[in-house]
Amino acid sequence: MTLFSKHRSHYVSIALGFALSVVSSFPIKTTFAAGEPLLVFAAASLKETLEEAGKSFTAETGVEVKFSFAASSALAKQIEAAAPADLFASADLKWMAYLNEKKLIRSETRINLLGNSLVVVAPNVSPLSSLDFTPDAFAKALGDGKLATGEVNSVPVGIYAKSALQNLGIWSIVEPKLAPADNVRAALAFVARNEAPLGIVYATDARVEKSVKVIATFPPESHDRIIYPFAVTAFSKNPEAEKFLRFLKSSTAQSLFEKAGFAVLTE
Repeated sequence: MTLFSKHRSHYVSIALGFALSVVSSFPIKTTFAAGEPLLVFAAASLKETLEEAGKSFTAETGVEVKFSFAASSALAKQIEAAAPADLFASADLKWMAYLNEKKLIRSETRINLLGNSLVVVAPNVSPLSSLDFTPDAFAKALGDGKLATGEVNSVPVGIYAKSALQNLGIWSIVEPKLAPADNVRAALAFVARNEAPLGIVYATDARVEKSVKVIATFPPESHDRIIYPFAVTAFSKNPEAEKFLRFLKSSTAQSLFEKAGFAVLTE
């Protein structure tokens, strides 16, 4: 087993264990007790910024905010399995629509809050400083190595990556070399550790990892627009959920998102 395979098995075990523990540890609540913390399930790429926003909200209101960060696909499935998140923040429209179809979010609270861009990263030690979007360029850059990104059929960053690579005529070259990860931060970690010569992540993720560098940015037209929808879950009894959602639309929170590199949507 390669070092990459060992790490991926480790991440899979963590993800499966977390999914089971979330569902078993948090039964659905039918009542709300004053002072209970707000529980937010959010895409892994939002981690640092939402945590900072949560601290600002707590300082302003006294309400504690707790977070669970993972791939949007995993979080949506956990919510479907009765994990009692008060708020869900997805890295794509698909998984929010999935929960909406199952009536597991309050659709009237749903907003498209943020945007992002898709980039190719390499370890800082890589000799590459740029990368053309051609099959030859990717084949040469990868060599015998792997391309790390999210799982391409479920994890949003992987779905965006596959679409972009297909549209640019590169997919057939990189498909055999894919190293699918359980979320965008796991993919980023493989590149940061120099275990993969290339990775496809969001621009905001690249900014928080000092051991990688951006060597190319995908043309926006090569993939669906990257949109982060937020919504209160259908079974949330916490009245602070909508307050926190409103706070995330405030100028205070927007400045945090913009500082992190997210695009704040006005729609």
